[in-house]
Amino acid sequence: MRFCARCGFPLEGAMVLLAHGGMLPSYEPAGGETRISPRRKGVKQGALLMLIGAVLVPLLGVFASFAPLRIGVAFEFFAAAAAILCFVGGPLRMLFAGLFEEGAPPRQFVMPTSYAPSAIPPPVRLSALPQAAATPPVGWRARPQTAEIVQPPSVTDHTTRLLEKSEPDSH
Repeated sequence: MRFCARCGFPLEGAMVLLAHGGMLPSYEPAGGETRISPRRKGVKQGALLMLIGAVLVPLLGVFASFAPLRIGVAFEFFAAAAAILCFVGGPLRMLFAGLFEEGAPPRQFVMPTSYAPSAIPPPVRLSALPQAAATPPVGWRARPQTAEIVQPPSVTDHTTRLLEKSEPDSH
């Protein structure tokens, strides 16, 4: 981001306004129907697979503990398979979608059709400052020359002179 060197104001918003003729851009999809991108769809599928695993694996574990021996072994196998499939497959699906699948197309700027420029013409801008007046305005005084101001003496100078002993005049 770029900032003003004097005040620190972020210039990105001002640059966007200048680029679009003073209008804030509104981004709208190009077509009437919005479709989900393959990347986002893959990430959602991976997250859903992990959520199903978070529910299914404990449920199969509880069934395995209360079921008779032969059926309990089958539930244990299915619980282990579901854990591997969901907790390894879900993140792998999300990783694959994030790396290799196509993302959403960039949104295009659409100029609003309801914008009507103002009927009042903009004021004429001058390219230079007006000429300076030959005589200074009334009530103006010259700026003081600060280099010529005499520094006041120190407070200790006066008191030190009082302590000096002076000899009485013998004349």
